[in-house]
Amino acid sequence: MTDREGAAPVVLEVDAQGLRCPLPLLKAKQALRDLAPGEAVRILATDSGSVRDFQTFATLAGHGLEREESPDGLYVYILVKS
Repeated sequence: MTDREGAAPVVLEVDAQGLRCPLPLLKAKQALRDLAPGEAVRILATDSGSVRDFQTFATLAGHGLEREESPDGLYVYILVKS
């Protein structure tokens, strides 16, 4: 997966495109269970409601939301396991 200088290694990618809330977040939570602290998962989603979900989840669960972008209606998140 793409290397981001100085960033946590992305070891998994979750394709949640076409899924509606809360499924993108649930798939991300499942992926995080398989990671070691400091590793990251990249999530691809198309549901605009996922923005709020991922921001809130990262804050409440203590995980890092390293990247959040939405090029052309594709929401890309990188969550780092705490």
